[in-house]
Amino acid sequence: MLPASHRLRRSDDYRRAVRSGRRAARRAVVVHLLSQAGLDQAEPARVGFVVNKAVGNAVLRNRVHRRLRAVLAARLPDLPAGSLTVVRALPAAASASYDELVSDVDAALRRVLEPR
Repeated sequence: MLPASHRLRRSDDYRRAVRSGRRAARRAVVVHLLSQAGLDQAEPARVGFVVNKAVGNAVLRNRVHRRLRAVLAARLPDLPAGSLTVVRALPAAASASYDELVSDVDAALRRVLEPR
């Protein structure tokens, strides 16, 4: 479970991360990461999820959301302090196993975290 201080809550934060952040897509997910340079380093990294109806019915969407939340909770220490991360599930996430989601998220995070 993600601690409350690490959750994205405001739509403006989602919008900023998606529009201005770096993006990496894989088969099951798209990861948007906005690293806010110059921000107080005491600010925690925050993560949000987008799992829309294209993924499937409510049961499938909730399962995908829970799995993605577990994957990102384990990777919080790897995210830059003060960063905003949005993970958007694609329809392929509904049929992906947990290990496939882990692999896709890790590959996308490596891509958005690598220096330009």
